[in-house]
Amino acid sequence: MQLNYQYIFSTVCIGLGATLVTDLWALMMTRVFKLAPANYCFVGRWILYMPGGRFTHQDIAATLPRQAECATGWIAHYIIGIVFAFMLVLSTSGRWPEDPDLTPALVFGIITVAFPYLLMQPAFGLGIAASKTPNPTQARLKSLMTHAVFGFGLYISALSVRVAQSAGA
Repeated sequence: MQLNYQYIFSTVCIGLGATLVTDLWALMMTRVFKLAPANYCFVGRWILYMPGGRFTHQDIAATLPRQAECATGWIAHYIIGIVFAFMLVLSTSGRWPEDPDLTPALVFGIITVAFPYLLMQPAFGLGIAASKTPNPTQARLKSLMTHAVFGFGLYISALSVRVAQSAGA
């Protein structure tokens, strides 16, 4: 694996693209099935409370809002997507973007659901894997589907980056 600016730029594009695919999926789910989208303002609120030493909340929705929490949450959402893309690429010794395969991308996307299940949802006061929500099964399936779509987005984005690089070569 050769680490250079093009490699880094490609992986950043893959992460951004996969996150965008996820957001388009969420928009479609909101409009077609009337499912509430993830509230990234809560992610921002969680992050903005961290410097003061507060990492968990009884109920993130009842915690006092912070200035710029929505912008912070959306930025964090895309940064997390980029970090996950780097994790996938590094787990394949850097070869995956050169020859993208759907299976590792989907498996990796599904594995990333551990992040909200085991870290974010408990920290927000929602319990492990949303166990304290009114409908835990629905919340779990929604998270699982979203992360599978993220995996698909990694694959589609990697193909797009590869095509763009071929066209520019």
